[in-house]
Amino acid sequence: MSSNRRLSQAISEGDGISLLVPVRDIGAAQSAEADGAEGVVVRDAVAGLRTAIGLPVLVRSDDRSVRVPTDADACVLRVDDLSGDWERLRDLQREAESLGVEPVIGVKDDDELELALEHVDPEIVLLAPPPPDLDEDLLESVLDLLPDVPAGKLAIAEVAVRTREHVVALERAGVDAVIVTSGDIAALVGGPTPEV
Repeated sequence: MSSNRRLSQAISEGDGISLLVPVRDIGAAQSAEADGAEGVVVRDAVAGLRTAIGLPVLVRSDDRSVRVPTDADACVLRVDDLSGDWERLRDLQREAESLGVEPVIGVKDDDELELALEHVDPEIVLLAPPPPDLDEDLLESVLDLLPDVPAGKLAIAEVAVRTREHVVALERAGVDAVIVTSGDIAALVGGPTPEV
């Protein structure tokens, strides 16, 4: 299935950082779209979702079998799910691209990022550090990873943001998009919903 909605285009166009909202159903996706989200994130396929909204759909599955969904615009392929099998990750990346699904390579630390850049050279990187020790801040962990993402690559942060200030900090650092929890998306966008 070829997609005409590119996640890379949605998060690189326009001013500022893009908000990607996890949803479970079509109603939540439509609400996120109305509130100014620039993409939705699902764990599993949601029947009819791609025809119900005009936003790119990113699949971030919990399924450890690592597969490329055909009903998405983009999918996360996590380095740690493949236990260092770089050939398999390259195969999945090529499979996704051949299906018109943009591969987003998920990394949790500097080592994974360095190896991913060396072995698969992703266009889009998901910075998803594990929950830190109590004395560390997850937002800081993401910001520490960001300088290692080469210019020209797109960076998505997977970090809990609860205020507009968190979004602004990520934007100033150069993050292209952030996966936020659903809720008051309009407040995180920081202004009126742009007209389309």
